[in-house]
Amino acid sequence: MCKVLAVQWLTEPFGVGFVLRALLGGGLVAAICGVVGTWVVIRGMAFLGEAIGHGMLPGVALATVIGAPVMLGGAVSAVTMSALIGVLQRRGRLSYDTSIGLLFVGMLSLGVIIVSHSRTFATDATAMLFGDILAIDNSDLLILMVVTILAVTVAAAFHHSFVASAFDPRIAQTLGLRPHLAHLALVALVTLAVVSSFQAVGSLLVVGLLLAPAVAAGPWTTTIPVRMLLATLFGVLAVATGLLCSWYAGTAAGASIAASAIAFAALSGLVAQLNHRMAAAQRRTPALVIYS
Repeated sequence: MCKVLAVQWLTEPFGVGFVLRALLGGGLVAAICGVVGTWVVIRGMAFLGEAIGHGMLPGVALATVIGAPVMLGGAVSAVTMSALIGVLQRRGRLSYDTSIGLLFVGMLSLGVIIVSHSRTFATDATAMLFGDILAIDNSDLLILMVVTILAVTVAAAFHHSFVASAFDPRIAQTLGLRPHLAHLALVALVTLAVVSSFQAVGSLLVVGLLLAPAVAAGPWTTTIPVRMLLATLFGVLAVATGLLCSWYAGTAAGASIAASAIAFAALSGLVAQLNHRMAAAQRRTPALVIYS
């Protein structure tokens, strides 16, 4: 009886149409973030991901005010942000992180200024910053499916270039793997992941879903493709857990998903550390020989 009630408790929310669509859409976002987030963690590009997330705001805000497709506005703004970072790095005297930091604040400010002209400022700002995964419809699911296929295809096509560039760009250049093109492709993937994750968790929390599942998968894998797969599974679990928390506790869905992802990353690290300590203790403990 208890098992039946437990299963019913877990499955009942997903019998509702908009929650099921949120789960499917969140699962697709988790797949995109699992693939791209693995490279973000390996390459140490977390700040770039966060900056692009905030760089979306002007486009999203403008699209919201004029009634244009929000995803299109966010995509244009995110691409512009990525291009400006590259321009400042190549032609200016600013370092990479300084360029990102300045554009980060500038784009965030511009987005808030634009959306402040809207009569529904509070509602628009909340959706922009924290997402609205429960509003995902069938057309959004179709777009996310296409984006997922595109992200996996690009990641597979540039896999060897990404690996070589992560260890030594000079070796990658010698091998003819074109590290500069690989870097541009990776930035494009990060932009794609951030834009596709926007509706699920918003611009403020997108980095959590991009990084946390990949971090959670790290201690349990030794190869990059397996880490991507496990990161995707952790992401899907975070989406399901967050939606359940939102349903039963009445919390914001996007924030609940991001918090669940962070919690799984922390739990994974703790369990891995305990396993490591237990294994080390067993190696130090002398074997007991029983003489008859």
